[in-house]
Amino acid sequence: MSKPTLRPGTPAPASALYKIVGQRGGISGKEVTGVKGKPLPPTPNSGESYKIADRAHNKSGHGK
Repeated sequence: MSKPTLRPGTPAPASALYKIVGQRGGISGKEVTGVKGKPLPPTPNSGESYKIADRAHNKSGHGK
C-alpha cells in the first residue's frame, strides 16, 4: 500500500525531499525540501501534491 500524498500548506511530517505528484499520480521530476513541522510550499500547478522521496538523515527525518 502506497503512502498518501500531502497537500500544499500541510505541515511536513518529516524533514525530507518531497517529489511533486501530478493530478493523476505521475511524478513531475521536481523536488522541494520540506522541514518537519513547517508548511509545504505551493505547487506550480493546481491539483498537485507531495510525496516523500528521501528522508533527512538526522533526528528530524524520523517523522510519521
